[in-house]
Amino acid sequence: MYIMVVNCGSSSLKFQLIAVPSEEVIAKGMVDRIGQIKAAQFLYATNGTQHAPGAISARNHTEAINYVLDALTSGATAVLRAKEEIAAFGHRVVHGGEQFTASVIITDAVLRCIEECCALAPLHNPANLAGIRACQQALPAVPNIAVFDTAFHQSMPPQAYHYALPYEYYQRDRIRRYGFHGTSHRYVTQTFAALMKQPARAVNLVTCHLGNGSSLTAVLQGHSVDTSMGFTPLQGVIMGTRCGDIDPAVVFHLMTNDGLSAETINAVLNKKSGLLGFTGISSDMRDVQTAAAQGNQRALLALDMWAYGIAKYIAAYVAILPRTDAIIFTAGIGENSGAARALICAKAPGLGLALDADANAGRGAARQISAPGSRIPVWVIPTNEELEIARETYELIA
Repeated sequence: MYIMVVNCGSSSLKFQLIAVPSEEVIAKGMVDRIGQIKAAQFLYATNGTQHAPGAISARNHTEAINYVLDALTSGATAVLRAKEEIAAFGHRVVHGGEQFTASVIITDAVLRCIEECCALAPLHNPANLAGIRACQQALPAVPNIAVFDTAFHQSMPPQAYHYALPYEYYQRDRIRRYGFHGTSHRYVTQTFAALMKQPARAVNLVTCHLGNGSSLTAVLQGHSVDTSMGFTPLQGVIMGTRCGDIDPAVVFHLMTNDGLSAETINAVLNKKSGLLGFTGISSDMRDVQTAAAQGNQRALLALDMWAYGIAKYIAAYVAILPRTDAIIFTAGIGENSGAARALICAKAPGLGLALDADANAGRGAARQISAPGSRIPVWVIPTNEELEIARETYELIA
């Protein structure tokens, strides 16, 4: 049986074809620049072989998915005998609001709910909907499954997700903490539990998804009970281009003193701040680390600010858990930068974290990187959101 995992942006469609239950990735790739004046670009790999079909015509997501399905089933790149071998499409959907606490088979009612959540995720949900409708049109008989970034965090208690605003704003506009990266946090939670040969309900963790976008989650008995991102992905720790936590009055000051519009401030906080804005160098952690190694003082300070903010969240989450079985690093920076992990742990001396230098320097495999004397075990677990989407899709159709 084959599951196609689909992740759509406004002008892109990423996909993986995964065999279940073996969980083998049969093909993966993406169509980029959908709908642009210049031809779309198609990248495609099967069984470790990279194909480069190059420029294609894809005016919309429907044309893009049809091109992908044709590549999977015809010519030299074929890996399926027919499109109908695809048992289901599993879609990443960024925002499910309060309606969805788990993945669901997409119906007309579910589509309407996802549309309603466009007001909460205007940059993401419309593109996710475009991908869903494209797959429905391409293969009408094949079920589509929505896997929500927000669903894992719907187990947060009210004390964690409410903001101390007039209650009417929650009642009317559903303004509250939602959290994101839930698929990744769930995946590493379940993977750690499996490595410990325990059910997920037996583990308490602090999971650190650190990439260009970053979030941390407190996991109690396998469930999210707090997370650093909020109503939007802007809240929380410093990220590549997002500022993370700031005094909200900064916004009023910029509007009053500098005459900035709401639209401009939104762009500044989301796209021009973070590592990029503070250093003036790059949003890429590798570039900032290189500059810091060369003595750039703002890059050095930015790294300290970034690590210090993450360490504070880790310490806070350890404090609210009855015990912490592990602190887990994942995603691009969390998985690949031993220097970043070491700096974060050093910023939380009260937690007594000690890393094994050799284990921390490694890359790739899930592994414990803490030394025997560490008060809390520290792990690296590579995330695999596509596999998690495939697993949840398979559970719903099997």
